[in-house]
Amino acid sequence: MQVSEQIDTLRVLGSDPVDYLVTPRVIASCIALPLLTLLCFTLGLTSSALLADGVYGISINIILDSAQRSLRAWDIISAMIKSGAFGAIISIVSCAWGVTTMGGAKGVGESTTSAVVISLVGIFIADFALSCCFFQGAGDQLKNCV
Repeated sequence: MQVSEQIDTLRVLGSDPVDYLVTPRVIASCIALPLLTLLCFTLGLTSSALLADGVYGISINIILDSAQRSLRAWDIISAMIKSGAFGAIISIVSCAWGVTTMGGAKGVGESTTSAVVISLVGIFIADFALSCCFFQGAGDQLKNCV
């Protein structure tokens, strides 16, 4: 939209491009990524239970009981928080690079590549920081077993 001067048109019309373009995308990705995480977790658990039952003859109840015993509510909540943070990083970086793109099709390609790389680095850093905050001392149970 920057290359085709649509953002300039929004400014001429008196609309703030950040309010009109960036904010809805950031909010949508902060809501959609946790929902997708929950959906993927549910589908993964369901498909693994069905596969274990169909291929190996392990009862679905055993799989679900094992998951219920090993998972805590905090595991799901922390996954939702992390995926929301990742969604914010992806959308903010992508929108920032998209709004400042110049140079036609070549500039769009370079901005896309740069946004992907910066998003990945941001996700790695955020994942490390959030994991340190959420799971501090989580490995102590393994130390006690050994």
